[in-house]
Amino acid sequence: MQEAVISQSAAGDGALLRQVLDDAGRLIVGKPHELRLALTCVLGGGHLLIEDVPGVGKTTLAHVLARLLGLDFQRIQFTADMLPADILGVSIYDRDEGRFHFHPGPVFAQLVLADEINRATPKTQSALLEAMEERQVTADGETRELPNPFFVIATQNPRSQVGTFGLPESQLDRFLMRISLGYPDADAERELLAGDDRRAMLRDVPSRIDAETLLALQGQVDQVHVAPVLLDYVQSLLNATRNSPQWDLGLSPRAGLAMLRAARAWAMIDGRTMLVPEDVQAVLPGVAGHRLVNLGGDNGDLIRELIKSIAVP
Repeated sequence: MQEAVISQSAAGDGALLRQVLDDAGRLIVGKPHELRLALTCVLGGGHLLIEDVPGVGKTTLAHVLARLLGLDFQRIQFTADMLPADILGVSIYDRDEGRFHFHPGPVFAQLVLADEINRATPKTQSALLEAMEERQVTADGETRELPNPFFVIATQNPRSQVGTFGLPESQLDRFLMRISLGYPDADAERELLAGDDRRAMLRDVPSRIDAETLLALQGQVDQVHVAPVLLDYVQSLLNATRNSPQWDLGLSPRAGLAMLRAARAWAMIDGRTMLVPEDVQAVLPGVAGHRLVNLGGDNGDLIRELIKSIAVP
């Protein structure tokens, strides 16, 4: 009886999450897989890195998720002259009261868009490290909690573009997933060209859930059952990256935990309460692509080869 109730609840949660994806797909056309990966990342409580050329919808995606999930939203446009205080906030002296008052920066929001994060200097990039890992900010010797939930969606341009500073491995590891939107196919692009302005459409996007509901859904992610044989499968994937001559830097235990968390969230969108190997395979490129360092070749191709090389339980 209890299992039936849990199954019905999971099905309802899955239907709600698929409605969010349907709404998002009306603005970000032709990218259902990428949208699902983005929602999976947020549902898993992690931060998302979107790497792509300008103009393919990275910023719009962040706006759409904030509206649909009912989250307080702030956008930070990163530039080469930006300082950490521009992100975290600053203390200003009040002459009348004879003391300093802290004025919170834009990082104090439930969903923060760090737009073109790799155009800022490493010093400014690192200002987000504590916020992303600890969900708090320390300024002027005082630690302040960030809102709950708290997410960072960062966009970055390809490293080959002028004026970019590559993110260090320590900061890349803070992102649960990295995805790329890519150019739309011909049909999707035609719909974009013939359709309404996306900024005007964004104003009409409804809030399907709120922050409290999102926190409850995140709690349900942990209830997705992972059988021991699936843990064996995940460990086999992790060990393969550490022992293969193709990889200079394999996946860490933290990456394994991220893989499981994302796979559970992916399964939950389908309304399932048990993990299957296809869930792990679906999220592996997004979870592992920015954490693996190869000795030559394309990470995406090598990850696909990795999936084929490990026996499915």
